Amino acid sequence: MPDAALPNGIHTPETPKPSFASLALTEYSANHSPPSSTPKEKTRDAGVPEDFLLPTGYPDYLRLILTAKVYDVVETTPLTHAINLSNRLESHVLLKREDLQPVFSFKLRGAYNKMAHLTDAERWKGVIACSAGNHAQGVAYSARKLKIPATITMPIGTPAIKHTNVTRMGGNVVLHGADFDAAKSECARLATYHGLTNIPPFDDPYVIAGQGTIGAEILRQADLSKLEAIFCCVGGGGLIAGIGVYVKRIAPLVKIIGVETYDANALVQSLKAGKRVTLKEVGLFADGAAVKTVGEETFRICMEVVDDVIQVDTDDICAAIKDVFEDTRSILEPAGALSLAGLKKYVERNPDENTRRQLVAIASGANMNFDRLRFVAERAAIGEKKEAILAVSIPERPGAFARLVAAVNPNAVTEFCYRYSSPTHADVLIGIQMSASTRTRDLVNLIHRLDQDGMRAFDLSGDELAKSHIRYLVGGRSDAANERLFAFEFPERQGALYKFLTTLQPGFNISLFHYRNYGGDVGKVLAGIQCPPGEEAELEKFLREIGYGYTEETGNETYKMFMRA
Repeated sequence: MPDAALPNGIHTPETPKPSFASLALTEYSANHSPPSSTPKEKTRDAGVPEDFLLPTGYPDYLRLILTAKVYDVVETTPLTHAINLSNRLESHVLLKREDLQPVFSFKLRGAYNKMAHLTDAERWKGVIACSAGNHAQGVAYSARKLKIPATITMPIGTPAIKHTNVTRMGGNVVLHGADFDAAKSECARLATYHGLTNIPPFDDPYVIAGQGTIGAEILRQADLSKLEAIFCCVGGGGLIAGIGVYVKRIAPLVKIIGVETYDANALVQSLKAGKRVTLKEVGLFADGAAVKTVGEETFRICMEVVDDVIQVDTDDICAAIKDVFEDTRSILEPAGALSLAGLKKYVERNPDENTRRQLVAIASGANMNFDRLRFVAERAAIGEKKEAILAVSIPERPGAFARLVAAVNPNAVTEFCYRYSSPTHADVLIGIQMSASTRTRDLVNLIHRLDQDGMRAFDLSGDELAKSHIRYLVGGRSDAANERLFAFEFPERQGALYKFLTTLQPGFNISLFHYRNYGGDVGKVLAGIQCPPGEEAELEKFLREIGYGYTEETGNETYKMFMRA
């Protein structure tokens, strides 16, 4: 029976079919396991005793959380008052500092709690997990503390720093396959062959209960008479399920709000559909929360305890990372700052005169790739609404630049990109410093003022093509015939760019190329390919078989304005 189709390229999660053209670039974007048949079957498989079950057959999470064994390795993390952010948002903003855990992530709680409940026989045989991120470090650290042999599977191309960290903690790393689907299959094979216990990243009662101890700590640390909402990043749902199931039993009026990115919103789509759905593709900037589908058990809990899910974009996350740095001098990873990005959007949508209301964001992780900081710094100003990127058409004559800068005054110019292309008019990409509190009004007035001066302006602040590629391209316009523009994504690892370039040789001429290393697991390339009339089918076939995700941008207005003659 085929999967039931839903809008926006999603489907209900039955048996997944791997696609060559869509490699699983992170562990959570890999294909998921099929659902189990009954609640009791899954709970029994997880090792939960009968006396910890409710009459419905589901786990009694209140008891599981209160008896969790996480404090053998973790200490209660502080609830830090973000003073600068609180003053700006006119609310009492608190950060739950899970980035201070020994592995710099909340994942240690769930992994350790699961492994601490294994039988002696299971401990003797050992554990296994498929991960190259925070879950891998949580499992390896827990295994060392519990003196349990641990094996972690990762794709062959995993950056050395990731498997080195796991090895340093005592884990045995097995590199296998081109992507996480292959690594996950090898993980399952090794588990069966050697009798190892697979430690899941989120969809397990003991893992959920381990994360739920964060909720118990928050209720002890916060003022319940003022606590309005707790914000959690959402990937597979283990964190928000654990916190939500505890908080709603003890303080049901406290809102539990999830935060996802627009391009990795599996929980939003699932709650809307009333059943778990699987996204065809997920955005990978917040790679720790890049999940195609939420867990079966976590989704069941989320349907009962989640009040709302807020969606944010990359710029919002970068601004949140900067906010945390300015208040704590700590740098969160993108997924770690996801909850704060959602908190800020919540305050924007729900203004309140009560400046004493408490809002808690889970600072869930700080395993940041240093090379990403440049990208974060560049995009934070836009996310803070302190910068606008405009495309402005001005007359091509002496003094026109000075008139443009004068018209922008008193706003400071942060970026100015221009290349001669026409004797009659010039197209300029300009960055302008704005005040966050008056940005919308000031931007409308500025565009109107420019129009009155005979200069047409367009706001590109929300145009990903302009922000990631066009602003950095040199060479200006081209009249290359039959040019089509594509934005590609490929796994970022040593030699990946060379491999991409050698693969991108289908017999078509490459007329434009831009690549920039953003320090993440995914490389982004903008490429122009000349496709002569009659060869469209051959190009489409090549694009399907190339093995990389892509989006066609030929119709993008920014491309037409700055790159086409």
